[in-house]
Amino acid sequence: MHIILAPTNLGLSPLRPGHVPGTWRAPQALMAQGLAQRLGAGAVTELPQPTYSPAAQPGTRIRNGHAIRAFNIAIALAAEVAAVQARGEFPLVVGGDCSILLGALAGSRRAGPLSLVHIDGHSDFRHPGNYDPQQMLGAVAGMDLALATGRGEPLLAEWPGVTGPLVPERQVLQLGERECRDADFAWPDINQTAIARIDVFAANRMGKAEIVRQIEQMLATEPEWRFWLHLDVDVLDQTIMPAVDSPGSPGIDRLWLENIVARLLQNPMCCGMTLSVFDPELDPDGRYAALIVEMLEAMFRSR
Repeated sequence: MHIILAPTNLGLSPLRPGHVPGTWRAPQALMAQGLAQRLGAGAVTELPQPTYSPAAQPGTRIRNGHAIRAFNIAIALAAEVAAVQARGEFPLVVGGDCSILLGALAGSRRAGPLSLVHIDGHSDFRHPGNYDPQQMLGAVAGMDLALATGRGEPLLAEWPGVTGPLVPERQVLQLGERECRDADFAWPDINQTAIARIDVFAANRMGKAEIVRQIEQMLATEPEWRFWLHLDVDVLDQTIMPAVDSPGSPGIDRLWLENIVARLLQNPMCCGMTLSVFDPELDPDGRYAALIVEMLEAMFRSR
């Protein structure tokens, strides 16, 4: 395993005037809990922290849009993922916010097509088809799945060396959405896509074995394709993991989540993983950083 530390907060909106989201601190907070040692990582690479701005920028209606592209391409997250995979190592990209998914997929796509297992308490499917960019700035942490499937500004939906979207929607499974049954669900058009979806309510009824079966069924439609695993820790219930930008309830059971991810990591076609959206500023005594490292250790134990 090769850990890539991606200390970015570029994809998040400020929670209040003057606020700078704290997810950029997550990689070091997790390293301070012994992440590399407990996972037996062979190497660690730390990318430079980009500069956050809450303001609109020329040429894009996505907050920090140009900086996000630079971080994922020019500052080499994509290149680092590609290089790690070329050496036959497993990249674990530790963010940071969900915008790291784009660079990770762009780098991994250099070796061929991908499927995606997207585990997140939100399906992150905001795009200009379901909101008006002129009325509000977009935030990539709520757009990463839409952008990965080719929806949104070309600035972050089109990538060097990749024809079409980073992943085709038919090869995506989203697990954990908790707002899809609300009357004001932000992106109901995801229901008209080929993305396979298991919301948190269905997941908690069906149990971990059936969740894994459905994920493996999606992956089996392209058995020669590698797949990427994305884990946003806000998929946990806010009583378990409140140190995130958008906590909520219900969530996937912690032990179920460990079991599901462990099963996926055992699959030789799993080619990398992103971990996102933990905010150490909401974890003053470090207890949630310790919990995340403990969970990752359990997930990777049998890989």
